[in-house]
Amino acid sequence: MKKIEDRAFILLVLLATIAFAWVLAPFFGAILWGLVVALLFNSLNLRLRKAMGHRRSVASAATILFVIVIAIVPLILISTSLGHQASEIYRMLQSGELDFVLYLQRILDALPAWMREILNNFGLTDLAAARAKLTAALAQASQLIAARALGIGLGAFDFVIGVAVMLYLLFFLLRDGDDLVKRVKSAVPLRAEHKTLLLDRISVVVRATVKGGLVVAFVQGMLGGLAFWALGIPGPILWAVVMAFLSLLPSVGAAIVWGPVALYLVATGYLWQGLVLTGYGVVVIGLSDNLLRPVLVGKSAKLPDYIVLLSTFGGIGIFGLNGFILGPLIAAIFMASWEIFRKGDFADE
Repeated sequence: MKKIEDRAFILLVLLATIAFAWVLAPFFGAILWGLVVALLFNSLNLRLRKAMGHRRSVASAATILFVIVIAIVPLILISTSLGHQASEIYRMLQSGELDFVLYLQRILDALPAWMREILNNFGLTDLAAARAKLTAALAQASQLIAARALGIGLGAFDFVIGVAVMLYLLFFLLRDGDDLVKRVKSAVPLRAEHKTLLLDRISVVVRATVKGGLVVAFVQGMLGGLAFWALGIPGPILWAVVMAFLSLLPSVGAAIVWGPVALYLVATGYLWQGLVLTGYGVVVIGLSDNLLRPVLVGKSAKLPDYIVLLSTFGGIGIFGLNGFILGPLIAAIFMASWEIFRKGDFADE
């Protein structure tokens, strides 16, 4: 009878956990980023707590104010400028001031005949088809923007709600984080050494992903945006954001953006501008990752590049932007679990 009662209780725990996760699902992103920010700024919170006479609530509030000033306010300002520049780029595309097909034609004209022949064999020189596809895409985009204008407004409202929930949760995570970690560790039915290994790996990967990913991406995007602004390229903030997102992916990088622009500048007669952008991209933007990542993360915290690349792509494909963290995190838990399994120290003694 006792076994039946135990199994019924375990089933109750599982169902209650699934139901609770379902209730919290609308705030999944806010909860995830609250946990991430709490992990990143916990050391600052502990220093402030010590300086403020161990007043936890005051230290947590001060930490949140610091997060708002250095992260949330700049993000709002950048998003506002990004929206303006994206609208301007869209207007220039519709009016013909920006004609990517014309730019492509100029690049093709500057290429050697043998290279144009190779591209032609692959069907990459059919500019009429490219123009038709671009026109259709612009028409579809304008209809989509008009149809979803209300949805965009609701999305902004949801974003504000999500940030508010994240900050509210962050306060309690910073104030009571130590107690929460102890409760979680005591509730997880694993050996103490296994729990320590998994939690340490999770902490390391989150810090590595955010500090070594977001910070480096921000720096590379900023450097690329400054270069585009100095060269008079339209929409420098827009392209800076694009380069920052691409910089999140190892082995891909911001060169996908600045490389074709440099090629276009050289092909259209702006030789020194193209050479300057190429040199700047290789030396300044390209090397910033190699210089900053070891300082921010450390070599021991890195997953293999191919694991990071695949898990980041897969995570973003499944979870959206949150997959930038969840993908490598799941990969790290997978590798740590198999490391325990390989050692064989999971069996009963």
